[in-house]
Amino acid sequence: MLNYAVQADTVNVVLNEVYPYDALLICSFGGPNKTDDVVPFLKNVTRGKNIPDDRLEEVGQHYYGFGGKSPINEQNLALAAALRAEFERRSIALPVIWGNRNWHPYTVDTLRSAAAFGARRVLTLVTSAYASYSGSRQYREHLAAAQENLHIDILRPFFNSPGFVRSNADAIIEALEQLPGGPAGAHIVYVTHSIPVTMQKASAVTGPGYREQHEDVRATVDGLLADRFGHRFDSSLAFCSRSGDGVVPWLEPDVNDRIEELAAAGTKKIVIAPIGFVSDHMEVAFDLDIEAMQTASRLGVAAARAGTVGVRQPFIAGIADMVMERAARERGEEVSAPTLGALGAFPDVAPPGSCRMRFGEVTGIPVLAGEQD
Repeated sequence: MLNYAVQADTVNVVLNEVYPYDALLICSFGGPNKTDDVVPFLKNVTRGKNIPDDRLEEVGQHYYGFGGKSPINEQNLALAAALRAEFERRSIALPVIWGNRNWHPYTVDTLRSAAAFGARRVLTLVTSAYASYSGSRQYREHLAAAQENLHIDILRPFFNSPGFVRSNADAIIEALEQLPGGPAGAHIVYVTHSIPVTMQKASAVTGPGYREQHEDVRATVDGLLADRFGHRFDSSLAFCSRSGDGVVPWLEPDVNDRIEELAAAGTKKIVIAPIGFVSDHMEVAFDLDIEAMQTASRLGVAAARAGTVGVRQPFIAGIADMVMERAARERGEEVSAPTLGALGAFPDVAPPGSCRMRFGEVTGIPVLAGEQD
């Protein structure tokens, strides 16, 4: 009886580490699984913008080149499996579920199933590390519309969480060591998804903006690499995946333009480091693995593409740590929010006016994790 009582107490303590949450939701962008999915998926993505089907077919060529299948869905399944394994390793009983904004499984369907099985409070991991309209507020709008009868909380932006930063540094180290002749003389091109300049300005209203968040990660990883190799590498931030009509200004330089500039300046080796992405989905697979690598090859620049954080152990363990940290705060406990870099942890609840699509634009669309906005 004594042994049983000790075991039961231990189990209760472990379960309480994630109280009050009944599940962790991975909320992602989504992507098509086959050719017939491509245009319907793109219609979901561009809903309300009145883009004709022939234009969607043109945009869909990136997906058709991969058989109509985006890598993102399998990568989200792998992320969910890795988080489940990490929770199991820690003896934590927290189901991990998955839902998308733009394709099956849709978030609303996943949450309905969770509610049917008894979930009442769900913590959400949005698969975007940085705060901007498209990376955070748009998901908060989406979750507000999908929440049904559940209480949903959202993990804060995790761009400067130790696991995310260190996993990116590890991936870049591996890429540097793949370069012909070794890493000496290499330039690191940190890459993220471009956004409109108006969205960048809106992201900086209540705290460090989208570009500044990435620059902080760049500076922090540069420091970690200097510790590893004994010297600093030249580096810069570039962007990919610009869309729109070409009239509205977006963040620059484009990664291909940056490679052109580096080649003209005599750079012979580069690492392309996709720090703006959690996994190797379509923007990485097409924009970097195909277009950027072709640009480097054409210019005679040796290039290696660093991996994304994916399911690297420091990242997975770091997300589990953030889940436990957030649960503790919801229980009223005082816990720290570890970060790396010059910027502190972003708040759990977004401040009013944060990350709008355009500076000063009030749409009235309901949001979660900042409902007073």
